[in-house]
Amino acid sequence: MAVNEILAIAKKEQRSVLTEIEAKQILAEIGINCTDTRLAASKKEAVELSEQIGYPVVLKISSVDITHKSDAGGVKVNLKNRDEVEQAFDRIMESATAKYPNANIEGVSVQAMAKPGIEIIMGMIKDASFGPVIMFGLGGVLVEVLKDVSFRIVPVEKKDVVEMIEEIKGKKLLEGYRGQEPVDIGYLQDMLLKLSDFVDKTPGIEEIDMNPVFAYKEGAAVVDARIILSAD
Repeated sequence: MAVNEILAIAKKEQRSVLTEIEAKQILAEIGINCTDTRLAASKKEAVELSEQIGYPVVLKISSVDITHKSDAGGVKVNLKNRDEVEQAFDRIMESATAKYPNANIEGVSVQAMAKPGIEIIMGMIKDASFGPVIMFGLGGVLVEVLKDVSFRIVPVEKKDVVEMIEEIKGKKLLEGYRGQEPVDIGYLQDMLLKLSDFVDKTPGIEEIDMNPVFAYKEGAAVVDARIILSAD
């Protein structure tokens, strides 16, 4: 589905928050690699999609009303067979409906279990003074603990994204620390340029959160994503 179609559907439904699946569809459209993620409205569908995608898989609650999926018991990872998917579906639904009884739940997202990599965060926020700014840093829980991130005003050029990656304190992790493989920094730079270009050309976006992005020796993949639209 094209970017404009997704944004039009959300606007028609008077939603400012896109689902994870919609967010990843948009990112894929602009050339940013995401884990294969599909919506299952039922337990049967979750099993069918898991078998299409290939085990192991991850199930996540799909609801625009539930921002922190893990806190809702809405994430089950490394599911290796049909039985595990069925049990995970039931547990996710029970937990999410108990903690968010008024949430509009579409079902669950089914996605391929990404191989581990260095966890990165990328995104965009709108600054009251400067307008859209893009962000880069260490992701996962580290972003909350270390707050090791850099920012640049949109639009950015190649030299800007080079500097953004150079600035973070955890850059050594990207270069290969204590025997780990270095990550594909050129690929991350390209992702930031694509993100900036999209934001610059799409004024209706209020916030983008890509966390974590798993960075590898070759390439990277967005594992979770959130997009919030402007109110106007």
